[in-house]
Amino acid sequence: MPTVVKGQFDPKFVQLQAEFERNFSDRGESGASVCLSVNGETMVDLWGGVANQKTGELWERDTVSIVFSCTKAATALCAHILIDRGLLDLHGLVTDYWPEYGKHGKDNTTVAMMLNHESGVPAFREPIKLGGFNDWDYMISRLENEKPFWEPGTRNGYHMVSFGWTVGELVRRVSGKSLGTFFADEVAGPTGADFWIGIPDSFSHPIAPMIPYSPIPDDIVLDFGAKLMADPTSVQALSFLNTGGWRADNPESYRAEIGGAGGISNARGQVAMYEPLAKNDGSLVSPECLKNMSLVSTATQQDFTLLLPTRFGPGFMKSLDNRQMHSAASRQSVILGDQAFGHVGAGGSIGFADPECGLAFSYTMTKMGNGLLLNDRGQSLVDAAYLTLGYKNNKSGVWIK
Repeated sequence: MPTVVKGQFDPKFVQLQAEFERNFSDRGESGASVCLSVNGETMVDLWGGVANQKTGELWERDTVSIVFSCTKAATALCAHILIDRGLLDLHGLVTDYWPEYGKHGKDNTTVAMMLNHESGVPAFREPIKLGGFNDWDYMISRLENEKPFWEPGTRNGYHMVSFGWTVGELVRRVSGKSLGTFFADEVAGPTGADFWIGIPDSFSHPIAPMIPYSPIPDDIVLDFGAKLMADPTSVQALSFLNTGGWRADNPESYRAEIGGAGGISNARGQVAMYEPLAKNDGSLVSPECLKNMSLVSTATQQDFTLLLPTRFGPGFMKSLDNRQMHSAASRQSVILGDQAFGHVGAGGSIGFADPECGLAFSYTMTKMGNGLLLNDRGQSLVDAAYLTLGYKNNKSGVWIK
């Protein structure tokens, strides 16, 4: 029986609508949403499939789910709002705001290093206590006492979950509000975004549980996975497995403010957050700040954590083309416009803004795909959006007109 896709779309985006339906018919989609706006006008708002495989509950208009590392962009945006207001110095020392952090060789860490995944604390060596990820003060203490895995600022390595505490604690110290509260007051509230970093007691949206990826015999193990399995003391193993038993789909986790991986939203919610940035209307940050957010600030041929090439703006992912690599990493890409910035989430979700064309875009889903970045479900939707907007090709690694 064909999956019923609900919502609406402008007829010129019929190719994107067709790709969204194809995700269900040909690419194994379970439940998902996709939304985009151009210069503030919503052009696509679609959802479909099953939200909960156990109950058969359908994905409805207000269904939300964990968006994993898409949350990092929300956390980074909070920091940039404070930077734009002159309350946080991008190039200042972290210890100017958080004195206790400057232990074990971390005293010269700057705010920019934290946003750039250069601060050297992508994981924790000693076991995280049971439920530790849900205990903000405990995680901050662990960060303060952690020795960096490299000299801060000398290289970058993806801070898989710790990013939410390194950057989030700066937000808390400077603003006097918790990360989730600041985001709710300064971003979600003003934009009307259904996006939470820690849900309130009054929360009423249905939350669709995630479906972990199930490996198949033909899967090629990435360098990240090989290192994770071979060396339990590696950054790869520690960042992925040393979590204190954290489960994303858990009521306590939903309420915790896990700014690196625990945000709850859907495609419409993420588009609402990105829309002012795509329009460059100055309502969240100034044009000067926005430009800085969209520039590449760190790039490497081998990310210390992910073990593949990465490109980041200050807290945001940039277009990343690994298609030409002669390994399994050739599928670990996210191809966007040159000015676009945002973030992918584990399993293949994404949200981003592209000020060049006024595009705010997001895709979220429950059935996680293989790989570390986008898979063909998400990338096909991104590609259809750019083609509709008159872009010609992405052979250079970014979409160009």
